[in-house]
Amino acid sequence: MLTIPLSCDDPAAAFRPWSAQPWAMLLDSAAAHPSHGRHAYIVAEPYQTVESVGGQTLVDGRPVAGSPFDALAEALAAHAPAPPGPVPFTGGAVGLIGYEAGTALEGLRSRHGNPGGQPDMAFGLYDVVAGFDRLERRAWVIAARPEAEDRARRMAERLSVPPPQPSAQPSAGPAPLPWRSELSRPDYLDRVGRVLEYIRAGDIYQANFTQRFLADTPTAPVDAYALYERLRRLSPAPFAAFLNCGPRLQLAGASPERFIRLGADGTIETRPIKGTRPRYADPAADAAAAAELVASVKDRAENLMITDLLRNDLGRVATIGSVRVPVLYGLESFASVHHLVSVVTAKLRPGLGPVDLLRAACPGGSITGAPKIRAMEIIDELEVARRGAYCGTVAWIGFDGAMDSNIVIRTLSVTPDAVIAQAGGGIVADSDPAAEHEEMLVKARAQLRAVGKLGDEGMA
Repeated sequence: MLTIPLSCDDPAAAFRPWSAQPWAMLLDSAAAHPSHGRHAYIVAEPYQTVESVGGQTLVDGRPVAGSPFDALAEALAAHAPAPPGPVPFTGGAVGLIGYEAGTALEGLRSRHGNPGGQPDMAFGLYDVVAGFDRLERRAWVIAARPEAEDRARRMAERLSVPPPQPSAQPSAGPAPLPWRSELSRPDYLDRVGRVLEYIRAGDIYQANFTQRFLADTPTAPVDAYALYERLRRLSPAPFAAFLNCGPRLQLAGASPERFIRLGADGTIETRPIKGTRPRYADPAADAAAAAELVASVKDRAENLMITDLLRNDLGRVATIGSVRVPVLYGLESFASVHHLVSVVTAKLRPGLGPVDLLRAACPGGSITGAPKIRAMEIIDELEVARRGAYCGTVAWIGFDGAMDSNIVIRTLSVTPDAVIAQAGGGIVADSDPAAEHEEMLVKARAQLRAVGKLGDEGMA
């Protein structure tokens, strides 16, 4: 393994020269935290790609038999584990598993199709990684195998060029785009009411209902990375990411939520989020909002249901007796919201790997509901479009078997036709539809502000 120290310590600025390049990806701990948000990574120029588009598995753009999960596992198994490096991820796969790729694992098929042709799964295999330790303010370029060393030196050379100094008045970025909501407020309330009917009928205990906001793109291409930079300033998050998945999809995300972390030793951690309150500039009002959230019977019940669901998902692949919940209803505060976050841990069964874990848990329980399969069926019935990347997961999977991943929320999907934002919340028996609509808008606020303004119809 070749390791080249770097002098730069700002991954977001360092990534800009790569941002328009297909298969260039930034995993960005924009809100650094010692345990979840310490490291950031830049990758580009994969030596292999694995995709799922329209139900077809593609390797290097060519159709192959089998599922994309099989193809991804096979690609990772072809590379020997590298020795430990200065950061947890020193080479492997980086990419996206969309929501519908997860529902397909349970034999569910969306009634919405895929009219935009966006990938349901897109991973690159990378043997050169730029890794950043945000707490120690250090960085390195790492080559995972000898044949990658020249490319690692070229990346280090490129990263050694200082980025342009920001002006005293930073650019506002792309011109604002007008948002339109796919659901009016009355329609949103009606659909939440229909979820409540399913709960009262005993079909489910909880479903995560969401809606989309669309900003139609002009004829000139949108600078997706400029939108990411704006979103990053508005809502720095520990599991932020920018993925250029090619001409049909770019992701600009500010996710606060870890999905699953897997250590090379088989230790699993997931951190489901359920329960939200807005932040306030006034310290007393902010503290009151946090205290109200912690004391909320409704939000604690919502969080507990999803924590139990994730215990069950991990139990499908965990060593018997290893599943634990060391934190229940923990309060975590981010730039624009307070959240209740629980922590579930387990030990992966011998003989299984990260792709097996993803198969068992995708899509994440915090963005589906309980029972999971019936909740996903109701989501597909009541939401008006496919989710695509939203509510999927962005992950890195190391050649050593380690992995970390997020839940794709607080994220902009940039397509040739529109910029898409999406938000929602978990509906339980005592949910108030009007309060759920307000919570959805709180969650969407930073995404909407990063792109443009919301028209009156979105608030009506």
